[in-house]
Amino acid sequence: MFLLNIQGKETIYEQIRSQIERFIKNGILKPDDKLPSVRSLANDLGINPNTVMKAYQELEKNGYIYTLNKKGVFVAGHSENQKLRDRTDALGMLRTLKEEGFSKEELEELLKEVYKEETC
Repeated sequence: MFLLNIQGKETIYEQIRSQIERFIKNGILKPDDKLPSVRSLANDLGINPNTVMKAYQELEKNGYIYTLNKKGVFVAGHSENQKLRDRTDALGMLRTLKEEGFSKEELEELLKEVYKEETC
């Protein structure tokens, strides 16, 4: 299920996190699907359980997964969690545009244009 590049620039936990995010976004993992336990996934990948735990913690913080005590780790549903993920993605895009030199006024104009298209 997971392909890890030990010599890559991305850390192992980031690779696990990004792959799970991709599986969720592409519908491979669906809401309420159970993920492997931290210990099980760590054993399967031959890595430290703390690495898997860190990936799971970030995924949970960002609304991709949730944990039920003594039951396991599950893929989050789409409603509020999807909004949270979409908001995080949108903020990331806006930050990138800002870093590339777009001014606040230019970004506001782009937003106005998008909302103007809805009323046409």
